Amino acid sequence: MVEERSVLSRLFNGVNIFLLIIITLLCILPVWYTLVVSLSDRAAVAAGEVFVWPQGLTFGSYETIIDDGQFFKSFFISVQRVLYSAVITFFIVLLMAYPLSKTSKEFKPRNIIMWLLIFCMLFGGGLVPWYMTMKSLGLINTIWGLVLGGGLPVFNVILVMNFFRNLPKEMEESALIDGAGPWRILFGIFLPLSTPVLATILVFTIVGHWNEFFQALVLMTKNENYPLQSYIRQVTLVIDPSKVDAESAKRLTSLSNQTLNAAKIFISMLPLLIIYPFFQKYFVKGITLGSVKG
Repeated sequence: MVEERSVLSRLFNGVNIFLLIIITLLCILPVWYTLVVSLSDRAAVAAGEVFVWPQGLTFGSYETIIDDGQFFKSFFISVQRVLYSAVITFFIVLLMAYPLSKTSKEFKPRNIIMWLLIFCMLFGGGLVPWYMTMKSLGLINTIWGLVLGGGLPVFNVILVMNFFRNLPKEMEESALIDGAGPWRILFGIFLPLSTPVLATILVFTIVGHWNEFFQALVLMTKNENYPLQSYIRQVTLVIDPSKVDAESAKRLTSLSNQTLNAAKIFISMLPLLIIYPFFQKYFVKGITLGSVKG
């Protein structure tokens, strides 16, 4: 009986390993294929000869994108946007989630505020009112329009709020007995214990603001104010033919929209691929512990 269970256990583990390998390949292959296409010649891509390895290896797509100085400026704007948004979102979510984690007896406006947050999360005012609001606040053509344009991330507030509610109540009661106030409890007790959920909302914020491109198309009237995603979306449209030398013209003839688009996609995902492994260990735990209770 013991031997039979051992065989079944090994079989079960083998099937799990096989399935995990398949899932891993399904996640990696699209990224690899995008890189391969971006490094391949136009003719090979058009003929459908590209799959595992680059055909007619060329870095022309990346040279075409990087040759424009606007690329680096847009990259820096995106980095600024992510950093500012991460800091502001971190403190806003933290300061809102802590009082909302209390009961309605401890914090009387709790239920009203929660209903307002849920309503605003489900229903938006529309693009035109949003633009008029941003314009009235003087946020057109500014980095703060990109940072503040997304509003309050209600989903992140709910995650952190429920994480706080899952923490042992006795810790806060002990701190109150010792004379600690709300600020001391929040930053001295709750904050150090909230690394998983805070890392999770940090990932959400970074990914959301890094990948977002539409707000810049609405709020920015000058191309030099575009973040990276908005820039690479139309990089082929801002190339001035009058300023293209013979070498660049030869390089452009070996490229296609497909190879350029693949290069754009790979460049835009590369920073996230680099930073995500550092937060991955907190991600699942933060989502689980901060999930909405039934």
